[in-house]
Amino acid sequence: MLPVAILAGGLGTRLRPLTETTPKALLPICGEPFVAHQLRLLRRRGIERIVLCVGYLGEQIRDFVGDGQAFGLRADYSWDGSVPLGTAGALRWALPRLGDAFFVIYGDSYLLCEYRAVQDAFLNSGKQALMTVVRNDGQWDSSNVEFCEGRIIAYDKQRRTPRMCHIDYGLGAFQSSVFSALDDSPRDLATVYQDLLVQDELGGFEVKERFYEVGSFDGLDSLSDLLVKTNHTCVKAR
Repeated sequence: MLPVAILAGGLGTRLRPLTETTPKALLPICGEPFVAHQLRLLRRRGIERIVLCVGYLGEQIRDFVGDGQAFGLRADYSWDGSVPLGTAGALRWALPRLGDAFFVIYGDSYLLCEYRAVQDAFLNSGKQALMTVVRNDGQWDSSNVEFCEGRIIAYDKQRRTPRMCHIDYGLGAFQSSVFSALDDSPRDLATVYQDLLVQDELGGFEVKERFYEVGSFDGLDSLSDLLVKTNHTCVKAR
């Protein structure tokens, strides 16, 4: 399986004051830091190697995850410098640890889809990147993807249209050449996706499972509820 780059360098501003001294990845869910649940899920889906892209309070994440063996994984770290790199810039910085192709997820995402199916779709697409999408219809956040007959027609987080019924699920797959071609300026991953779409180098894959996240208080509660239903004894984060 492809390695997974986990973008875990964010400030977690929507969760303050919880994140003033604790990174989102370590917020407690069911009595354990969120990242423990995230990493065990990745291992169950067949992932063997991860690279955590860290910045804000990243030392705490490193101290908890270590080399990854406690979760059945091999973990490595890529550190933001003193200047924020943006999500795409963080991936460019991490390329020496990722190899020729890799998955990307966010450090606050809990995604139940089948990663091998996503990998197969990516490798069979012949394109430089693939975005997973899920039918959203405004349920969990504002829809931002127009998806039709297996193709992404439009993707924009700012200029949404009535035809956008899907949303970026939070799992991507990329050839490393996508990021090695970037310069050193900070850049958001969303703009990379948009450029690839214009170049007809972005594949699409629809998953059926909803996404979970811990980037908001509602997200913390939703994931806690899920884990309660899947045989966890859970104490709500608030």
